[in-house]
Amino acid sequence: MSTYRQPGVVLTDRHFAVPLDHRDPGGEQLELFGREVVAGSRAGDELPWLVYLEGGPGFGARRFIGRQAWLGRAVQEYRVLLLDQRGTGRSGPQNRQTLAERGGPEAQAEHLARFRADSIVRDCEVVRHRLTGGAPWTVLGQSFGGFCATHYLSTAPHGLSAVLVTGGLPSLDASADDVYRAAYPRIQRKAEAHYARYPQDIRRARRIAAHLAEHPTVLPGGYTLTPEAFQSLGILLGSGDGSHQLHYLLESAFVRVGRRHELSDAFQEAVLATLSFAAHPLYAVLHEAIYAQGERATDWAAERVRAEFPQFDTATALADDGPLLFTGESVHPWHFEVDPALRPLRECADALAARTDWEPLYDATRLAANQVPVAAAVYHDDMYVDTEHALRTARTIRGLRTWVTDEYEHDGVRASGSRVLDRLLGLARGEL
Repeated sequence: MSTYRQPGVVLTDRHFAVPLDHRDPGGEQLELFGREVVAGSRAGDELPWLVYLEGGPGFGARRFIGRQAWLGRAVQEYRVLLLDQRGTGRSGPQNRQTLAERGGPEAQAEHLARFRADSIVRDCEVVRHRLTGGAPWTVLGQSFGGFCATHYLSTAPHGLSAVLVTGGLPSLDASADDVYRAAYPRIQRKAEAHYARYPQDIRRARRIAAHLAEHPTVLPGGYTLTPEAFQSLGILLGSGDGSHQLHYLLESAFVRVGRRHELSDAFQEAVLATLSFAAHPLYAVLHEAIYAQGERATDWAAERVRAEFPQFDTATALADDGPLLFTGESVHPWHFEVDPALRPLRECADALAARTDWEPLYDATRLAANQVPVAAAVYHDDMYVDTEHALRTARTIRGLRTWVTDEYEHDGVRASGSRVLDRLLGLARGEL
């Protein structure tokens, strides 16, 4: 352990050994990393614990500085653990480099099947016992972290004193096909709202896509920017300021070189920073696996379902005068062709997409008998998590209180400062 200070807080780096496979506790171990954060004025106090589960899959816990975002509110009364979920951050990161040591694609896929919500929750239980001596703790789950929290309620509610979910109530029984069939209309609405705000971007986006159709561009580092990859910049539209970020990105796309125009270096660097999976490859590799339950293969659901929405086809859009629709909240086989961080993992991803022996993640009967205080922020028309799916689950979990709002997008818990967390705490405690 190492302890140090930032403005207003004391941080301690902690490490925990957990079984790679919880069915074999004496087998291979995995080292998890978590950063404890406590208010400087309360560093010596006995405080309840709150563990934060980041969204994803594939993202380590956010690296805050001092009391940023919701953390300032949390440390008023909690000792916070920012836990890097297995395979992310400093918790045994899984990528093209480390997975190569696991053998071939099938062996890699078998290994990564242990990196879903079920294993993450079992990790949390090991960590909880070591930190609290067995006392329950509060879970704050953002996005995929909320999926993990829902699994936690299904399998180990005795470990929970309260659950707070932000933009992350999953469907309990929807297949990956169902998820994307609901997602594409939402993504289209986000793209149309962007163009209503910035109509000049209709022409800009079409011009960039047309240029890429004739001149696929290899970005610094080897990422091949195709028209479909360009469309996936719509991932920005799921955050509160994402539409503005996208607008500023598009306006600087071209630079004049003599009599011709080329995509500028600045544009290429910004696109690479947005689209590359180098820092979070599990987001792509496990993206559809987080929805998998039972014997049904995901089978590249986002790609198959997209065929039901021809308005997203780039060639069709460029052949007429309509706007090019952005995408974003979906992963496709071509991602594993254009991104050098993913190319070595294509066969592993195929093996995961074909897998038919997934463990169930949620227990509707147990959730209906829930005794743990639960509060959830549901962001209206959230691009990442379907509102109707979320509200159906909310009605299943006994005692869950929802706050449905269109004031924020998917990143509301960060963008709102302390407001979203404060509201959820009040709901969970019956104060609101």
